[in-house]
Amino acid sequence: MTKILFVASEAVPYIKTGGLADVVGSLPKYFDKEKYDVRVILPKYACMDELLLAQLKFVCHFYVNLNWRKQYVGIFTTEYKGVRYYFVDNEFYFAGDKPYNNIYEDVEKFAYFSKAVLESLPYIDFAPDILHCHDWQTGLVPVYLRTTYGSDNFYAGIKTIFTIHNMKFQGRWKIREVMDITGLPEHIFRTASGLESYGESNYLKGGIVYADAVSTVSPEYAKEITTREGGEGLDGLMNARIDSLYGIVNGIDYEEFNPETDPHIETNYTVKNAVAGKRKNKLALQKMLGLPVRDDVFMIGIISRMTSQKGFDLIAYILDEIFDTMDVQFVVLGTGEGQYENMFHHFHNKYPDKLWAHIGYSDEYAHKIYASCDAFLMPSLFEPCGLGQMMAMRYGTLPIVRETGGLKDTVEAYNEYENNGTGFSFSNYNAHEMLFILRYAQNIYKENRSRWNEIVQRAMQKDFSWGASAKSYETLYDKVTEDIK
Repeated sequence: MTKILFVASEAVPYIKTGGLADVVGSLPKYFDKEKYDVRVILPKYACMDELLLAQLKFVCHFYVNLNWRKQYVGIFTTEYKGVRYYFVDNEFYFAGDKPYNNIYEDVEKFAYFSKAVLESLPYIDFAPDILHCHDWQTGLVPVYLRTTYGSDNFYAGIKTIFTIHNMKFQGRWKIREVMDITGLPEHIFRTASGLESYGESNYLKGGIVYADAVSTVSPEYAKEITTREGGEGLDGLMNARIDSLYGIVNGIDYEEFNPETDPHIETNYTVKNAVAGKRKNKLALQKMLGLPVRDDVFMIGIISRMTSQKGFDLIAYILDEIFDTMDVQFVVLGTGEGQYENMFHHFHNKYPDKLWAHIGYSDEYAHKIYASCDAFLMPSLFEPCGLGQMMAMRYGTLPIVRETGGLKDTVEAYNEYENNGTGFSFSNYNAHEMLFILRYAQNIYKENRSRWNEIVQRAMQKDFSWGASAKSYETLYDKVTEDIK
């Protein structure tokens, strides 16, 4: 049996700030349990839900040396949906009301976490074949494994896979201070093949350089990060590692996102009665939100972090024009940069019958939006994978996306001549190109509803479950462990 330990900074249901948590919290339960023993290790944050914290059981404690510092490590464990979870406890590092803080704090926090994970393995009696590390917060795990623990028999043969969920976030900080924090050899900060990057230390680079294989969350994003435009300064390194770079599309949890059983929505439905089911949900949501209750209006949903990455500059540029020239309603859920939050407050006050926005996040609202809207807008500047478009398709809400990263991989653009496709897309990062495709989608919805309903059915029949992704990861695991079996 192949033993895998996921190492990550967040996972649902314990802590979530983004899509990373959905991946780490969902994927492990979909592996073939007869062939793969997949477990997860996370920080034990003080800001986790108290009910979940109460379920954790103490395993042991020990101390870890972080250069000249000697730090306490407590290990807790629990089982969730058939998966064993471990938690690293240290109140100094993991206190506070949020998982991440200033970068100068986080580089020490996750250096500690990386070393604590490695030293916990003998204590939890789990010698993994593969440490599957996620994003810059775990980038030092492969580095420590190769430089500090490589001569220890217990760690001999352990392989590492490093998954990049977003190339933009790299864990950069001053070299001298990171050397002091980590206690890593000075020479690895002085060469292009080590942790140094543009005069700083770079945890993401460390993971990429020292891991046995590197993956990212869609085939298209794997291509994009080898380019100057998408590589965020590391395109040369990604090209150097291209023979061990893999793109595997994320999945979504089909138990949680299921219109047939979803407890959050007004009316449950399947692909067979989606038209009637979505209509009932739409009317109920309009009534609940105080929007004009109309079946014929084109309702567009947005659920997103409000950042420039997600294309909100395009939306800001043409929202007046959309509301002045199109018969639409926008339903918006999210939080992020103040300029975008304020933008939606402004447009809600200006067009109260056309826009409803909730600044914040709510699972209940999210599920209602997926089930009720006709279309789902994701005009991202870049998108490693994206989950919202897959969740929307699961509910028969057609995505309107920019052709980038995982959006390009998962949304097949509607072709009116061949009558195929599962959504709508535009190519260039241009507001009026987005407006054109919005109008085109609305025209299909208004003038050719039978065609629209066919697209809805195709979208709902796509398989974006974690089962398919898990098979791809199993293939990667087998490839990486071939030489140690």
